[in-house]
Amino acid sequence: MEKEKKEKRDGIDPKAVTICDATAQMLEKAKRDGVETAFQRAANMKACPIGADSACCKHCGMGPCRLNSKDPYGKVGVCGATIDTIMARNFARMVATGSACHSDHGMSMLDLFREVVKGNIKDYQIKDTLKLEAVAESIGIATEGRTTEEIALELCDELEKTYTQVEGEIPFAKRVPEKTLETWRKHGVVPRGAMREVMEMMARSHIGMDQDYTNIVKQCSRTALADGWGGSMVATEIGDILFGTPSPISIEVNMGVLKADQVNIIIHGHEPNLFESMCESVNEPTLVEAAKKAGAKGINLVGMCCSGAEMLVRHGIPHAGNFSSTEEILVTGAVDAMAVDIQCIKQGLVSVAACYNTPLITTDARCHIEGAMHIDFDLFNPKKCTDEIVIKAITRFQNRNLPIEIPQQRNIGVHGFSHEYIQYMLGGSFRSSYTPLNENIINGRIRGVAGVVGCTNPRVKQDFVHVELVKELIKNDVLVVQTGCSQIALAKAGLTTPESAVLAGPGLREVCETVGMPPVLGIGSCVDNSRILIACAEMVKTGGLGSSMADLPVAGAAPEWMSEKAIAIGHYFVASGVFTVFGVTFPIVENTKFHQLLFDELEKQGFGKWGFSADPYEMARLMIEHIDKKRKALSIDKARERVLMDMADRQKLEVA
Repeated sequence: MEKEKKEKRDGIDPKAVTICDATAQMLEKAKRDGVETAFQRAANMKACPIGADSACCKHCGMGPCRLNSKDPYGKVGVCGATIDTIMARNFARMVATGSACHSDHGMSMLDLFREVVKGNIKDYQIKDTLKLEAVAESIGIATEGRTTEEIALELCDELEKTYTQVEGEIPFAKRVPEKTLETWRKHGVVPRGAMREVMEMMARSHIGMDQDYTNIVKQCSRTALADGWGGSMVATEIGDILFGTPSPISIEVNMGVLKADQVNIIIHGHEPNLFESMCESVNEPTLVEAAKKAGAKGINLVGMCCSGAEMLVRHGIPHAGNFSSTEEILVTGAVDAMAVDIQCIKQGLVSVAACYNTPLITTDARCHIEGAMHIDFDLFNPKKCTDEIVIKAITRFQNRNLPIEIPQQRNIGVHGFSHEYIQYMLGGSFRSSYTPLNENIINGRIRGVAGVVGCTNPRVKQDFVHVELVKELIKNDVLVVQTGCSQIALAKAGLTTPESAVLAGPGLREVCETVGMPPVLGIGSCVDNSRILIACAEMVKTGGLGSSMADLPVAGAAPEWMSEKAIAIGHYFVASGVFTVFGVTFPIVENTKFHQLLFDELEKQGFGKWGFSADPYEMARLMIEHIDKKRKALSIDKARERVLMDMADRQKLEVA
């Protein structure tokens, strides 16, 4: 008790909550300045143990009903709902909300695309016609002899079914390996349209509706797949068509990308159109001149979170940090404006920004924040918003009156490994394919592939689980692909450079050195997990690794997840056939029928399965064991030991 009182009084120990030196430095400054951030709030607010186990139901006025996770079958809710029904309903609503969030993102991208194609929006244009044709052909749209406009208009109409269709199968189901699709059809989980699936999921989790946990989970799968193979995939593909398909680029990450003598503007959120317009505004000659008249040497545009990750891989714009550092970056005093759009935006940013006289500007009608300034982002006139943001930032620069402290950490990483570039990287311009990847998995140089993705969470040591897990995986010849906040954690740790291949096992190291690639491939924002789905489908199509995604020696992990989007992402990977491990916590009571279904029985039905561990080394063990199990089933296994990261390896990383 005395220790808890002391922590509340003196604040947290920065080194105990993050391995990011820049964030730790800003937490020290925040303590001196009397500013509270999410790390302090997490320390002061203990998670509800009943809610953490998902043993609480509050979906009607007869509750909330709290069941005992120690004796899960000892009682039921007022309506008679069992622990399995309650957990399944709670899980279903997380999947529905997460899927709705990403699908809404994808639909707004499709709306933008349609207006660009029709010529109603002039500020954006189609940048990648080859990608346009490839996407169209992948869902059966003819391209030969047709104009770009004709192809694009038909693609708009077809992809709209992703959201509005009430019967049939979503368009991108055509990309799913046939055997995987057969499994979906057998179990009745092929998504029809996102709106229908999310609506039905919410309806079925209402009091007195679906009360069979196995049936609820079927709709969870259908809803999640509508996200992964629907809304998220649309967002990624349209983003590439409009703004360009990423290819590897060397960029700087961490808070040292801020510049004391320039106007610093941070864009934080998820939709690339705001950031794309901001790129135009910060280079507008009149605004650059205004910044110089205010005493600045220029305008420094910086990204954070997922929209930052998109601009990182498309344009090489520096990135200041992931979700857990979005408040701490303001503590530098050097940020002259932070503009946000949607998703993963803490309300706590308002009070921190106010402490340093930094304008916090919301731009999207779907995401206002009490106390923040709002400047509406109009797709038909985007620069009106982004020019005004620059003007607000210049004004703040001109009136800076607080001390500035910018951490000097800057880490170089190589990012932008889109599905298309991986094909080119492995096979070249004339024989672009996944054959070299499959062959190196078959011959054992590469043990398997792991997707390590997702958020950071202030209830665990920031970045630690991501970094330690990935070091274990690459040491054991597992190639890692990354999206979202995890990607930034690894970039800060120096693991996204080709030189970091020295930390990989001998087989993976040989492949990386031959190709000139890092053992960790950053591919974009969290919505870009759809790139991993496409890559897995391509591995099956290439041959030699089974006929279903469930046959592949692959695994996924979200080591520090915190959002409902992460649950939706995890479940669409599980439903696609991938073993997926989450860290921090998992909303479930162990040794229940619902737990057995998610963690074991789904795999027996031909899907993937869930896993959980808060420990990165145990998480790595679970993933490697699964990869080895799949290798054995494919008859490509050979005797090998799991190698543990030792102190010499860690010292190499520090030197690198």
